[in-house]
Amino acid sequence: MKTDSIFYRIFQTAPGVFFELLGEPAERAQGYVFRSVEVKQLSFRLDGVFLPQPDGPDRTVWFVEVQYQKDPYFYHRFFAEIFLFFEQYPQTEDWKAVVLFSKRSVEPDQTHLFRTLLDSVQVQRIYLEDLQDMPTGSLGVGLLQLINARPEVSEAQARVLVERARSQLQPDADLERIIELIETVMVYKFPTLSREEIEQMFSLSELKQTRVYQEALEEGRQEGRQEGRQEGRRLEALALVLLLLKRKLGSLEAGIEMQVQALSLAQLEDLGEALLDFGDRTDLLDWLRSHALT
Repeated sequence: MKTDSIFYRIFQTAPGVFFELLGEPAERAQGYVFRSVEVKQLSFRLDGVFLPQPDGPDRTVWFVEVQYQKDPYFYHRFFAEIFLFFEQYPQTEDWKAVVLFSKRSVEPDQTHLFRTLLDSVQVQRIYLEDLQDMPTGSLGVGLLQLINARPEVSEAQARVLVERARSQLQPDADLERIIELIETVMVYKFPTLSREEIEQMFSLSELKQTRVYQEALEEGRQEGRQEGRQEGRRLEALALVLLLLKRKLGSLEAGIEMQVQALSLAQLEDLGEALLDFGDRTDLLDWLRSHALT
């Protein structure tokens, strides 16, 4: 699963989750917009930035990074991107940085070079492994816990989250948005399950009623009835990937869709992870050239 992309999608869809994670009121997110920001020199890209709204009361820019793989030069890159941002956006009034490490062992061992920054109030490090056993009534924190949950307890945690969402939110767009985020996490945690296994996992009526799941499942059923089990799994994966691509990039040209339809099950699974990072059709075309057509 492309875990960092899932986090960024959550922060973009429900930005209050980020401030809840910091122990701040979720309402603080109302003064911010979450974006990916490119700093042109050296082609740096800050994947997660909470930018103050023009009329917002808080002028602090929040830089966010999710780190699941050990990288000895992570801090070199992260702080270089931040200070290059200041050069290009000199009107910045204040800033803070938050790093979400999956666990303590992922953090670089050598931090001496950045000790002043890391010891300051402007930089906060959060270790997601600490969230797993933390009781919470927050939907946002519960969603982050689901990402790191062990497979054998994921379904139970998803059920609890759906029940919590149903009790806390009205049956409107907010509820549907949270349900679809739960669904997205579960789909990408278990990308190779068969239709029967996915149906069993998504036995909750709320999950089964979400548009993405229903459309993907129905397309897979219609075509899978005529094919064997392996081809049926490929067709279901194809239906889901096409739906996600169309949601991300809009309608696809016939030629591009035909290339996607020709992919194997393994290629579709790889594309399903990669597409969360796509910004436009160019990214999809580059992926097809470098992966699908080789």
